[in-house]
Amino acid sequence: MKQALIVFAKELSDALRDRRTLMRLLIPALLMGPLLLTALSGLIASLEERAEKREVMAVGIDAAPTLKNFIERQTYSFKPAPSDYEARLRAATLSEPVLVVPADFEAKLRAGEAPTVEVVSDSANQRANAGVGAIKSLLYGFNRERASLNLALRGVSTELLEPVDVQDRDLASAQARAARLTVIIPMFIIMAVLYGALTAALDSTAGERERGSLEPLLMNPAPHGALVVGKWAAVALLGMAVALLSSLSFVPAQWLLKSDVLQAQFSFGTGEVLAFWLLQIPLAAGLSALLMAMAIRSKTFKEAQAGSTLVITAITLMPMVSMFNPGGEAAWYFWVPGLAQNTLMMSVLKGEALRWSQVLPGVIVGFAMAAVALVYVAKSMRAAVAR
Repeated sequence: MKQALIVFAKELSDALRDRRTLMRLLIPALLMGPLLLTALSGLIASLEERAEKREVMAVGIDAAPTLKNFIERQTYSFKPAPSDYEARLRAATLSEPVLVVPADFEAKLRAGEAPTVEVVSDSANQRANAGVGAIKSLLYGFNRERASLNLALRGVSTELLEPVDVQDRDLASAQARAARLTVIIPMFIIMAVLYGALTAALDSTAGERERGSLEPLLMNPAPHGALVVGKWAAVALLGMAVALLSSLSFVPAQWLLKSDVLQAQFSFGTGEVLAFWLLQIPLAAGLSALLMAMAIRSKTFKEAQAGSTLVITAITLMPMVSMFNPGGEAAWYFWVPGLAQNTLMMSVLKGEALRWSQVLPGVIVGFAMAAVALVYVAKSMRAAVAR
């Protein structure tokens, strides 16, 4: 253990001495929270601001005074659409859908026919597509009012239009609703662990071999197991340090939120920071050892970087599994590195209590992966000395 601690201190000192690499890791980690939450809140604030203006961009609305009167009674106002609104919607330079009313609207309405009204948008234009629901709600309301008036003129109860009283009851807490918007945060924390450990893992193995300092180190009388454990502990600690800084960056970033709704719902304090950090320990342990195992056979740092892309790709894709499976959390999620941590961090953001049955699988897999990878690294070092 004493020899492992000496190696640990040496590797940690070497990593901290490389100021340029250290700054490349620390600056993105510190800016991650402010940049992400500022961009997210800016988007939500712009949508809220547009909803508060209560404006409808329309073409031909003057040909439908009945519809215009109804929408204005809902405290909405109209503004003309540009002549090239279709091209601008496709190019995403127009961020609002357009209501298109035909010239024969009133004539068809008086004749008892159903005039066709279009809500023009582009599903690839997310900002414009977000306003479609509000316009459709207005049109559905107009339909209900006209139907009620027609029934009332014929002496028929308007209650026949709604035989069932439907009411919404949302069981999600405020934190759970906010988690739908901040679903990307856990993935950024996982990537912080990965990139925090990546450089140190490659430098302590392939980097030392390329510089010619690995073989002299292995000739020391210290057991190879102590060398491996010391290197691994330093790599894992750096990954955890970057993850901690990334988590902490979201605490002051909350002050930059522009959206009142997101500011009221999103709560990220010291409890969440500590939970996120503890959940990353098994992942940092496993990933650090795995990266070292993949780099120990490489002769150069660049070769090790190329080999590590497989791990980076796999860990990056893992959190996306839950996005493409809306059926809920499966039991096997907690046994997959990366996916387990993402699932557990989402539970923390939702304000849900974590159970040991959810946490233990990730701990077991993470440290088991670390043990297997470290044994492989130690054997590879012994093989290098034998040669």
